[in-house]
Amino acid sequence: MSDFHRPSLPGQGLFEALAHDTDPAEVAAAGHRIAHLLVRGPIDRDDRDLVDRVLHLSDAEGLGVIAELWSHAPPDTLSGALWRLYLLRQWVHADPVRVSRAFEEGRARAQVARVVAGVADPPGPDQLRAMVDEVLRGIATGDFADLLFRASAFARVVAAGHATGEASHDEVSRMLATAEQLEAAGHLELAGRLG
Repeated sequence: MSDFHRPSLPGQGLFEALAHDTDPAEVAAAGHRIAHLLVRGPIDRDDRDLVDRVLHLSDAEGLGVIAELWSHAPPDTLSGALWRLYLLRQWVHADPVRVSRAFEEGRARAQVARVVAGVADPPGPDQLRAMVDEVLRGIATGDFADLLFRASAFARVVAAGHATGEASHDEVSRMLATAEQLEAAGHLELAGRLG
């Protein structure tokens, strides 16, 4: 029998405990459980209550409080994929003019059909924000793999736009790495192995 137990979730107690060096394994387990519920949906009434508490907390404290639970998750996990989606969302919110300019420049340069197979039209900045917001608010209604591929295509188009303009080589490299991680997560999701 495993020593794993379900962590207390979430509420002010969890986040206060995080500030006092809670066991990293418990933090990771809490983040994984929340990610699973937001993407896969609740199974029973207790899960529905937990999702409601998570969403209330995100409304009151901001999504960053919850997303922080995913910040150390590997990119090939559900939590890690959500962290990367959250970072893209935050980046778009923080600098919408620059992102929009890079996206438009990238669309003119990137051959979208080659950006990510199966994504004929990558989402723009506003569409990306809306897609990620739906998942992070626990109302994922579509195919999560498709969302990951579309976010990956967005990141690739923006990287192509950045490569021609004001971004540093490091920024372009990070954006491309994020795109590759999201695409790989999409393939894992399709195979039923994004855990």
